[in-house]
Amino acid sequence: MKTILVPYDFSEQAKNAFEFAKGLAKKNNAHLKLLHVLETPTMTSLGTMGTVESGHEIDQIYVIELVEKRKQQLADLEAQHTDPDYKFSTKLIFGNPYAGITKEVTDFDAQLIVMGSKGSSGLEELLIGSNTEKVVRNAKCPVITIKDQRDIKNIKKIVFASDFAGDSLKVVNKLKKLQNTLGAELFLVKINTPSMFENSRSAIKSMQNFIKDHQLENTYFEVYNSSSEEEGIIEYAEDINADMIAMSTHGRTGFLHLLSGSIAEDVVNHAKRPVWTMKVK
Repeated sequence: MKTILVPYDFSEQAKNAFEFAKGLAKKNNAHLKLLHVLETPTMTSLGTMGTVESGHEIDQIYVIELVEKRKQQLADLEAQHTDPDYKFSTKLIFGNPYAGITKEVTDFDAQLIVMGSKGSSGLEELLIGSNTEKVVRNAKCPVITIKDQRDIKNIKKIVFASDFAGDSLKVVNKLKKLQNTLGAELFLVKINTPSMFENSRSAIKSMQNFIKDHQLENTYFEVYNSSSEEEGIIEYAEDINADMIAMSTHGRTGFLHLLSGSIAEDVVNHAKRPVWTMKVK
């Protein structure tokens, strides 16, 4: 976990994610990069250095002022948060936030993304989704989503929800590293629902084998019944007073995603706790 990327839009959720990421960066002596993607009015275009190249005069003035404001804000953040325990840098780019984040993940070789999420619901969740959801669905590295203020020192119980059949070795190894970094206990949970039911003996055996196969330590397991997987994961985390939820995601897109949805994205939207996700493939 030597490179941590924080997409930053100056919202309270982004500030909370930044503070959380700083704690991780200190523990890992990592390079923490704060990325701000600036969207501009539709009729205004910018050069790579933020120079306004076209657009209406009023829009040009607005964009010029906004670019200068954001540059100064980022410079102030660099000055305020320089720390000998980790490397810190900021970057300002222009365009679509999701596209900008995706490109920077590759260019920076990010090993972890920490980003704020306000969640979404109703029609917005069904039809549009959010940049956070898109990153969770498609990122090549683990993503931690943060809503409110959280101190990494208080992350001592991590719930890992799974069917314990389709998780890749890479996902489990990344989760083990996070567990070790935080000094946390791991709670495996298999959610039983009316439509996706597995008898307790079989589910417990799967989790016991999972612990043995991956040499997990400080790990507990439980079968939990609920009306849906999403509700069960959130309810179980609440019942044991967990500090973080962890899940893998299959990264389905297009028509398949519309049909099946994503449990991980639903949990990211509705859980109050930080959520760690990683794409299986």
